[in-house]
Order: sequence, then structure tokens, then C-alpha cells
Amino acid sequence: METLLEQQRRYHEERERLMDAQFKEMMHPTKTHREQINSEHRLRQLLDRYMECSAELRDLYEDKDGLRKEEVQALSGPNEFAEFYSRLKTIKDFHRKHPNEISVPMSAEFEELNRIRESSADETTNMVDFTDEEGYGKYLDLHECFSKYINLKGIEMCDYITYLSVFDHLFDIPKDKKNAAYRDYLLTLLEYLDSYLGKVKPLLDLNEEVDAVKLEFEKQWTDGAFPGWPRETSGALTHSGAHLDLSAFSSWEELASLGLDRLKSALMALGLKCGGTLEERAQRLFSTKGKSLEDLDPTLFAKSKPGKAGKSRDVERQRELAFLEAQVYRLTEVLSEQRAATRDNVQRKQARTGEEREESDEEHYTDDDSDDDDNDIPYNPKNLPLGWDGKPIPYWLYKLHGLNINYNCEICGNYVYRGPKAFQRHFAEWRHAHGMRCLGIPNTAHFANVTLIEDAVALWHKIKNSKESERWRPDTEEEFEDSQGNVVNRKTFEDLKRQGLL
Repeated sequence: METLLEQQRRYHEERERLMDAQFKEMMHPTKTHREQINSEHRLRQLLDRYMECSAELRDLYEDKDGLRKEEVQALSGPNEFAEFYSRLKTIKDFHRKHPNEISVPMSAEFEELNRIRESSADETTNMVDFTDEEGYGKYLDLHECFSKYINLKGIEMCDYITYLSVFDHLFDIPKDKKNAAYRDYLLTLLEYLDSYLGKVKPLLDLNEEVDAVKLEFEKQWTDGAFPGWPRETSGALTHSGAHLDLSAFSSWEELASLGLDRLKSALMALGLKCGGTLEERAQRLFSTKGKSLEDLDPTLFAKSKPGKAGKSRDVERQRELAFLEAQVYRLTEVLSEQRAATRDNVQRKQARTGEEREESDEEHYTDDDSDDDDNDIPYNPKNLPLGWDGKPIPYWLYKLHGLNINYNCEICGNYVYRGPKAFQRHFAEWRHAHGMRCLGIPNTAHFANVTLIEDAVALWHKIKNSKESERWRPDTEEEFEDSQGNVVNRKTFEDLKRQGLL
């Protein structure tokens, strides 16, 4: 039986060997994409085992049951020689009972690991399984998610290439379309992205990423700034019905000019008592100006206020969906490289004929990945973008498309866009749309080429002021004719009518 001190020694030895193996693994050159992924998976296994050994050592040193302390006292006490010969007798008895048993040293396991590392180019040593469509971690395989997406009710139909570009534009889907089927689609998409990311980037701490997403999501949800889920204000005039905007009225007398029927409709929309004289209705409705339903006097309500249980469940369901969307946004951002490669690969496949597709598949299965992966890191001293073939584009094409010019957009969080084409395209993409939504500004054609927050806010105020000046005001612009044929505006006509001068 192995003693506690021997267990500690073994765990310490294993930790040192694991650290040495991790160092050798990180320093070993990886020439191909396949070797890189396999190397990261081996590192992940070594790291997990290192953490297990550390946890076991911590428990042994804490010695909650006191066994380690007793063993140390037995070895250092007055009968240390008796303890020594007792343990020696135990060892001899064990070998006498098992004479032909050979102990495999710990180094054998790490020697086998070195052998696997040296033969990592062999496909039989693959550390993880990918589908044929994924090309061992080069591309995404979203066909199952695409099938669920196009079967959602109220979703605009699109092809697979378009879906690869917009599958993370969840904020464009109306809130009323986000039902149980949509939640099932989100879970399927999130499960695939989570599984794929675990295979492509095994060293990435997904739990840490989820925690970071949760913190950011809580802040955005509280502020009502999360994309696709604007805050529903809690004002008294936010419920469905024939509401009335009270901001244009400065007194209850002006409200009274609307008449009994209009006041009754507005009061019913708020769930308030709608009986009484014209003055009582006007005063009751005017008392709600600038207040929320919670701040109103309970006696004003016709019935008890709507139960909060149903509303709370709806809010919790919406919050759960929004958190799933936040995770999709984050995982998609981490897999942006594979996403772009997938889109290019699908376009390249669609441009080929059937014979070319078959030849490409045969080459994929008969040839080693070295033919393609040897050029994974091509010679590119000027850091030129890669073309569809994975090689740097010509420098004249780089200059022709203006890719040497960088455009900064403050609204997108000071994101830098490379080339005028990408810069113009980004105004219709989610990053810019989200930035405009955070500013409370609609992303319309009026704000094309506006990249500074100060300029966008100033232009929005100017547009609002212009619309306000052009708004039709019935009090001053609507014309009435009295009994003598005089033409006056609506406000004057109502005043004369109340005073009985008509």
C-alpha cells in the first residue's frame, strides 16, 4: 500500500514531468493546421492533468483527516527504526506474492507522448474528430442550424452563403418572432459553436468567456442597451390602447377641450376609472402626466393593477433569450476567422463544376494535408491580405482597392476598417447599427459616412428640430368658421365656444 508521503512525492514528480512535457510541446514546431490543433489538444490534456495533481497535493497537505501528521510522527518518533523495518517487511511481502510483476516507470508514459508528438503528421494520431465539411477545424458546418433557421416562422428566406453572413444578426429579428422555436434554434446554434470552439481552440477557457459575457450582458440589459431588446419604458402611457400624448398639454383645461369620448378612451387605455364629468376625467388623466403606473394613486384604477407574475415571467423569458444571443455574439466573434474562411470556401465550391468538385475531394482524401497546409503561413513581409487560394494578393491589387488606407469609426468603438469598400459596407453591418442604437439614433441614410459621435448627435438634433418645425399643429393651423363667417384657428374657436360667444 502506497503511503501518503510517497503519494506526495509521486504527485510532485508527475507535476515536474508535466511542466517539462508542456514546455517541449509548446517549443515543438507545427507546420500544418492539423498539427497545430493536435498540439493544442495535447497541451490541454497535460494542463488538465497538472491541475488534477495540484488539487490532490493540496488535499494531502491540508491533511483534514490527520493521517499525514500521524505518518510523519511515526517516522520521526522514538520507534523510527521499528517503523522502517515494518515498512521494509511490507514491501518484501508484496514482492514475494507478486514475483513476476514489473513496475512500469512514470517516464514510459511521457516517452509515449514524445513519440506521438514526433509522428503528429500522421492522421492516425488525430486528437479530435471533425466532419468532412469542417476540414479539420478550417471551416464551420452550419447546415443543421441553417435548416432550423429557414423553418422559423416570419424569417426571411435566404441561401446558405447569406446565412453565413447574417446568422449572428439576431438583433434584426423582431421580438414578436422570438418564440419557443427560436429558442430551440438558438440552443442548437450555441451548442454547435461551443462544441466546435472546444475542438478548434481547446486552450481557450470557455467558462471565463461566458462569465465575461454575463457581466457585460447584465450591464447592457440593465441599461436597456442590449442589441435587439430595447428597454420598454415603465411610463403610464406605454400600455396598449388609444393612448394620448400629454406632453402637448399644459393644463387639464386644455385636455377638457378634447371631449368626453376621447378622454374616456385614454383613461381606459391606462386602466383608470373613466366615469365622471368632463372636468373630472380631464383632471384624472392630467394627473398621470410624467408618472409611471407604480407612482399613481391606487384609487384611480378601475380594477386591481395587472398581476406582475405573468409580466415577470415574460421579462425573465426575454432575458434568457437575450443572454443566449449574447453568447452567440461572443462565440461568433472568437470564430470570425473560421467564419470568413467558410464563406470563401462555399463560394469557391459553388463556382466549380461537378468534375472539379470530385477531383478536389479525391485530392483531399488521397493527399496529405501538407500540400495545402505548407502554405498556411506564406511569405508575406508586407502583411497583405490573403486571396481565395490562401496566398497574399498582388501588391498592385492591394493598392488598387485602397487596402493600404485605414478608416476609423468612433461610433463602432474606434474600430478600424481596411479600405474604402469595407468602410462603406460597415455602415449597414451590425457593429455600426449597434453603435447607433446605443446613441439612440436611427441608422438611416441621413447618417451615411458619419463616423464621429459628436457629429452624429448634432445631426440627429438638427433633424429632430427640422421635423418639429414641419410638424402640423392642429391648434394653430386647423381652421374653423364661426356663425358670422369669420375664419379662426381651432384654439380660438374652442375658447369662443366655451365662453358662449359664437
